[in-house]
Amino acid sequence: MDIGRDVADGWGLAGKVAIVTGGGAAGEGIGNGRAAAILLARAGARVVVVDRDAALAKRTVEMLAAAGGEGVAFAADVTRAADCAAMVEAALERFGRLDLLDNNVGVGSRGSVLEESEESWRRVMQINVDSMFLAARHAIPAIRRGGGGAIVNVSSISALRPRGLTAYSVSKGAVIALTRAMAVDHGPDGIRVNCVAPGPVYTPMVYAGGMTDTARERRRKASALGIEGTGWDVGHAVRFLLSDCARYITGQVLVVDGGTTLTAPARDSR
Repeated sequence: MDIGRDVADGWGLAGKVAIVTGGGAAGEGIGNGRAAAILLARAGARVVVVDRDAALAKRTVEMLAAAGGEGVAFAADVTRAADCAAMVEAALERFGRLDLLDNNVGVGSRGSVLEESEESWRRVMQINVDSMFLAARHAIPAIRRGGGGAIVNVSSISALRPRGLTAYSVSKGAVIALTRAMAVDHGPDGIRVNCVAPGPVYTPMVYAGGMTDTARERRRKASALGIEGTGWDVGHAVRFLLSDCARYITGQVLVVDGGTTLTAPARDSR
C-alpha cells in the first residue's frame, strides 16, 4: 500500500465506524470526547457517541451532523460489562462493522494514600481503568472480525508526573500499562493501540468544577508554549492516532500538554 498516496488528501477514515466513550459534554462545551467524535465524523467516519447521559450524547451527534458527519447517540455506563456489549452491538446493528474505539471516560480525584478514602479509590479505578478494559474486551472481537483497526486510550500527564493526585495518577498509569499490553496482544490481529496523555486542557469537566480565573491563568502560564489547551487539541491527537496516518505507530503515549511536563511543577498539573 502506498500510504503517502492513499492518505495524502485525508485520514483514511472514510467509511470506518468508531465508538467514542464519554462523548458528551455539558451544553455547547467541547470536551475531549466530543471533540474527537466531531473530528472523526468530519474525516468521514461514522461515530457511535456513547455517554451515560443520553441527552449529552445526542447533542454531540447534532453537532457532528451540523459539521457534515454521521453518528448516533447511545446511552451506556461503560463500567458495566453489559452496557459495553450493548454499545458494540448497537454499532454493528446500525453500521455493520466496528473499526475504531476511543476510550475517553475518566474522573478526577485528589489526595494522598492517607487522604483518599477506600470508596473514592475504588470509584476512580472503576471509572478510569475498568471502563477501558471492558470497552476494549467487547470491541476487540468486532474490530478483529472487520480486519483490524485502532484503539486510543486517554490517560493524563499525571501518570508521568504524579503528586497530590494519587488515585488519579495511579489509574492513569494503569491506562498506559493497559495500552502497551493491548498493543502487544492484539498487534497480530491488525489492531493498533495507543494512548493520549493530556495536560491541563480547559474542558467542561474542568470549569464545571468551579476553577477560578486565577487558577486558569496559572495553568496557561505553566506550559512551555504559554497557551491554553482545549478539548480540540486532544481530539486532534486522538484522530491522528486512529487514522491511517499512524499506521506504523502502536503502544505509544502521545503527550498533549503544550510542554507543561517540561516546565511546570508537578502538583495540580492535571
